[in-house]
Amino acid sequence: MTTTEAPPARPLRRSEPAPFRAAGDARSRVGVLRHQRPRIAFALLVSAQFVVMLDTSIVNVALPSIQSDLGLSPAALTWVVNTYVLAFGGLLLLSGRAADLFGRRRMFMAGSFLFTVGTLLAAAAGNEWMLLAGRIIQGAGAAALSPAAMSLLLLTFQGQARAKAMSIWGAASGAGGATGVFVGGTLTGAFGWSSVFLVTVPVSFASVLLARRVLDEPGTVVRHRFDWAGAATVTGAVIALVHACFGAAADDWTSPEVVAGFPCFVVLTAAFIFIERRVAEPLVPLDLFASRILSTGVTLALLGGAARASSFVLVALYLQQALHLAPREAGLAMLPTSLAGVAVSLVLLARVVRFLGPQRTLVVGLVVLAAGHIWLAYAPRHAGYLVAVLPGLLLLATGVALSFTPTTMVIAAAVPDTHTGLASGMAGSASQVGAALGTATFIAIGMAASGPSTVVLRPSGFTAAFTAAALVSLVTAALGCTIASQGSPGPLDTPAAVR
Repeated sequence: MTTTEAPPARPLRRSEPAPFRAAGDARSRVGVLRHQRPRIAFALLVSAQFVVMLDTSIVNVALPSIQSDLGLSPAALTWVVNTYVLAFGGLLLLSGRAADLFGRRRMFMAGSFLFTVGTLLAAAAGNEWMLLAGRIIQGAGAAALSPAAMSLLLLTFQGQARAKAMSIWGAASGAGGATGVFVGGTLTGAFGWSSVFLVTVPVSFASVLLARRVLDEPGTVVRHRFDWAGAATVTGAVIALVHACFGAAADDWTSPEVVAGFPCFVVLTAAFIFIERRVAEPLVPLDLFASRILSTGVTLALLGGAARASSFVLVALYLQQALHLAPREAGLAMLPTSLAGVAVSLVLLARVVRFLGPQRTLVVGLVVLAAGHIWLAYAPRHAGYLVAVLPGLLLLATGVALSFTPTTMVIAAAVPDTHTGLASGMAGSASQVGAALGTATFIAIGMAASGPSTVVLRPSGFTAAFTAAALVSLVTAALGCTIASQGSPGPLDTPAAVR
């Protein structure tokens, strides 16, 4: 019996029927997409964080135009910024835990959708309430997508790859805040204030469309009972505290926001702890805080957030009130800060983390941050921008870059993989609360040092405020030293079983 071999497959020629060529091209495109999928996913996560941070600053430049077109009062204009911050900061912890329970990709998509809807609503606003509603929805969307994106990033990358990925994440955060100042001014002048909202729509809309195709859901999502009582109390506590800090920062410690806000925070926090100790599936398992690295890391995020975020508020006031620069000139004067922060994050941060570890890196960053505060507090103002200001700004930028991302890495390493969304939410929420507390406290110290009957900070007030910020940075660095000798937390340092 004989067999006949099949002739070898003949390569397709251009003269062959189109369906055969189309099938080959389709397989080729699928292969390329599969190969490029991790890179596309990473770019999607980082660009989403860039947009979130962009939106925190891009609107500020457009505020005068918004006020003029919509006829807003000064108080209403303040709320255009504050509503976004309150929604974002207040919902970070809740959203981070929801990402763990209901799926990180699902929360990322929901957050991107909400952010897009809020952005379109704000851009189309014809009155104050429509604009504020859009800003609240934007903040809620940002709170949903940001911890979900970071959680996906943390679970996708491990070891040195995680340090590099987080460095790029930090650079995107800094670049977003820096880009917003200049893009906002350019767009407002050329196309009107609505354009500062519309410019972010392509990225957020692409996130909704692409997330299901390129993002993987790490692990298996298990159905849980959601702790609604814990979610309500902790969200209310954070909002009450941040709202009270807004009133205190306006140097009105007797305002209803302050008088009612701080007691509400205490009561709601106590209620939250009471609830979490008794429910079967708590929003924030308090057992996690048996880890000294986690509890210390959250404290570092709180105090570090106070020292970092308040720095740029103080610098903006310093340039305009002490050095008498116009707002546009002050924005240009702060440009080196943004560029230096991005450069340090991209070029230096991953190498330093690889060499020192995240614990020691954040300590170094906080010490450098304190040096920047000291420089701005005591450098002779008559020496000019290049001597009195620029070195301090570069030190601040370096300190922020070296301390912010490593703090998040410390917190994330101290929890099980099933709680990375919660870790991201805790890091972000603690930083937001710290920023509000720090800004209110340091401005109050500066106003007290400026003397009675003053409505702006005087040179002596800036010296006192920057010195206080430096002391907080050094105290935070000292706290970081207590865990700097330890490596990344292992199984013994992280609770093996969390409710």
